[in-house]
Amino acid sequence: MGLFDKISKLLTSPESDYSYHLVVKCNRCGEIIHSRVDLRNDLSIDYNDNGKTTYSCRKILIGDSYCFQRVEVLLKFDKNRNLIDRQITGGTFVDEQEQST
Repeated sequence: MGLFDKISKLLTSPESDYSYHLVVKCNRCGEIIHSRVDLRNDLSIDYNDNGKTTYSCRKILIGDSYCFQRVEVLLKFDKNRNLIDRQITGGTFVDEQEQST
């Protein structure tokens, strides 16, 4: 390991699990689109009347092909940033089992 590699390792942060990985399939062209949500920076806080705090995130995804269909994803997280609800328009969610086939 050279000097540059050691400096680079010190300056880069290790992989954290502060992200939610998202995989969707476009309804129009069938393209699989990968995205991620940074749970520290991408969420908006929602204050409810009953005192519960939740977070939400809205993402518009467009694939790399020439389809340009917009896939809108709405995610809702609890106060510990665990996913509690997800909705999608213009596509479908892809589970890990479907990705491998």
